Amino acid sequence: MKLIERLEKLDRRIIFLLIFLAVVIPLLFPIGFKIEVSDPVRSLYETVEALPAGSRVLMSFDYGPSTMPEVYPMNQALVQHFFEKDIKIIGMALWPEGVSLAQEVMEVSATEYGKEYGVDYVNLGYKAGGIVVISAVAENIPNTFPQDYAGTPIDEFSIMEGVKNFDNVNLIVSLSAGDPGVREWVMIAQGRYGKTVGAGVTAVSAPAFYPYLNAGQLCGMMGGMKGAAEYETILEIAGTATSGMDAQSIAHGVIIFLIVFANIFYIIGRKKKE
Repeated sequence: MKLIERLEKLDRRIIFLLIFLAVVIPLLFPIGFKIEVSDPVRSLYETVEALPAGSRVLMSFDYGPSTMPEVYPMNQALVQHFFEKDIKIIGMALWPEGVSLAQEVMEVSATEYGKEYGVDYVNLGYKAGGIVVISAVAENIPNTFPQDYAGTPIDEFSIMEGVKNFDNVNLIVSLSAGDPGVREWVMIAQGRYGKTVGAGVTAVSAPAFYPYLNAGQLCGMMGGMKGAAEYETILEIAGTATSGMDAQSIAHGVIIFLIVFANIFYIIGRKKKE
C-alpha cells in the first residue's frame, strides 16, 4: 500500500525528465532502428537516380521554421543526392522563410561535395503570388527572377545559361508545408506542362497527396520525418531524420509504458481501498 501511495504522489517533473531523456539521448547517440522504405519514397529516389549527370532540377522551398523538423531533413537528403549525382539545382521559394533555410542546406552540402554557387546551384529567392509565380516561371524564368536572392543578375551564373522555362529543367520538386506548395505545382507544372513533379510534405498533409501519386501526377513523395528518414536510409546516410525517428520511437515507447504502468497501479489501488 505504501508503494501505491508513493506512486500516487510522484512528482510529475520526474515524468517530464524521463520524456526529456527519451528524446535527447537517441538524438545524441542514434540507435539505428530499422526503417522500411515505402513505395512513394523509393519512387522519388529512383526518379532522381534516372537523371543523367548535368541535369537541372527546379526545387521550390515552400516551408518555414515551424516545420523544419520534418521538411528540413528532406531538403538535406535531396540536395545531397543531387550533388552526389552531379545534378544542378535551381532553387526558388514561394514562402519567404524558405530562401534562407534552403540556402543554408545548399551551402553546407556544397562544401561537402565541392560544388560552386552559380555553377552547380543557385538560389533565385522568393516571389509572392503562389500559383501566379509558378505560371510565370513556367513561361520565362529569367523574366520572373532577373536576380538571385542576393541581388546578383542571374545571367552572370553559368548554371542559368540556356535556361528559359520549364522546357530546360528535368525535374521539379516542391518541399511544402502548406499553401502555396505541392498542389499548385502539380496543377501548373504537371497538369498544364506535363513536367515530372516530386514532393516532400509534412506528415499531417501527406494523406491528401496519395491520390496525386495514384493518378501519376507525382513521381514520388516524402511524408513527414519518416519519409525523410526513409530517403536517408536509401542513401545510406545517418541524418537528422534517422536520429529523430529513433527519439520519436523511444519517446512513444516511454509514454505507452507510463500509461500502462499508471493504469495498473490505479486499478490495484482502487481495489485495495474498496
